[in-house]
Amino acid sequence: MTEPPDSHERIDWTAPQRLTRLRRRHRANRRMQWLGLGAILTAAGLLAVLVLSLLASGLPAFQQSYVTLSFDLKPALVNPQDMRRGKWRKIVRNALFAALPEVKDRRLKRKVFRIVSRAAPYNLRDYVMKHPELVGKTITHQVLLSDPFDQYVKGVIPAHIGAGAQQRFNPRLGGPEVLAAFEKLRRDGRISLRFNRNLFLNADSRLPEQAGLAGAIVGSFLMLLVTFIISFPAGIAAAVYLEEFAPKNRFTDFIEVNINNLAAVPSVVFGLLGLALFIGYAGLPRSTPLVGGMVLSLMTLPTIIIATRAALSAVPPSIREAALGIGASRYQTVLHHVLPVAMPGILTGAIIGMARALGETAPLLLIGMNAFIPDVSGMGISEPATALPTQIYSWADSPERGFVARTSAAILVLLGFLLAMNSTAIWLRQRYGRRTW
Repeated sequence: MTEPPDSHERIDWTAPQRLTRLRRRHRANRRMQWLGLGAILTAAGLLAVLVLSLLASGLPAFQQSYVTLSFDLKPALVNPQDMRRGKWRKIVRNALFAALPEVKDRRLKRKVFRIVSRAAPYNLRDYVMKHPELVGKTITHQVLLSDPFDQYVKGVIPAHIGAGAQQRFNPRLGGPEVLAAFEKLRRDGRISLRFNRNLFLNADSRLPEQAGLAGAIVGSFLMLLVTFIISFPAGIAAAVYLEEFAPKNRFTDFIEVNINNLAAVPSVVFGLLGLALFIGYAGLPRSTPLVGGMVLSLMTLPTIIIATRAALSAVPPSIREAALGIGASRYQTVLHHVLPVAMPGILTGAIIGMARALGETAPLLLIGMNAFIPDVSGMGISEPATALPTQIYSWADSPERGFVARTSAAILVLLGFLLAMNSTAIWLRQRYGRRTW
């Protein structure tokens, strides 16, 4: 038998067999690096395509087209005693055709009047009600254009569709005479594009040019508030008990396995549970942030429990031993020493769970949290409401062209909220987690 080589014997790394193995290992390392880099670039590319497509279709919704007209607020038309009963439609009509004196035909006037939004009389009424001193004067004010002409100004829809002999006028614009009247308003400098504050200040509407996200934002805030109040203390308490106080037996092992399984359950299952438990059995009202928050709290509890347990287990044992060594009880050790150290990880898990809850749609649709909310005044946790995901779902199902851009804009707003919440979680971990013990 041959003796094993001496461990102190110098290895000849230039031998052909060893060089071949080294080259093979280096090639394998490079392949792994290139595969990892390719996966990262593919994910980044797909994300860039998603964001760019949303920006391309959603940016027009952040601008809104207006027409500037002179409105004669005669007391006979405004009705100062009860402005809601004023003849606001007639006031807007008179202002529009005062700017278009060449439009004489009655049938053409009906078509041309569709240049302005159907919400324009109500917007003018609300403005004058806030400034009653304007009654009896002639004011210059901007009102919304209707959705087809708003899309035309933004270049979303063309004046003509088709090509060659099949080219015809876009029927959404009403006809060549109506477009000529609109171009007259544009040449006179009456058409303008402004930042669309209505997207954030207005509630939902059947008219795309009037619709906004205020109701969905308020509903999401109230729903997340209920979710946080329920799931945060309950999740931390359950995690502290399981990690610090619960005996290790089959019962606690069964609970831990089920918590891990619940974290992977599809969200629609929680919606069915909430529909049966809170609405069917408890009789709570549908479409309310209270029920939505309770359903989402069931969904976020496993995530918060798992994240809290991971943060507690990451606390060095020396902290517990030092506290117990100076006479602290287990309760005092956990409350005064372990929890403060683990709080950054706990908050990170809670924020990530809340961010997941903010983007859920299926459980909210099952409990009917997609109510049509035209006004945000008086909204509460027990009143019908909607949320950002369900608002996006409703707008995506609308046939009007203006809701296409608003759907993408709402998705961008939702992604902005999610990015802010995840950035807050990262900041908390970086700010309070850099400690050595």
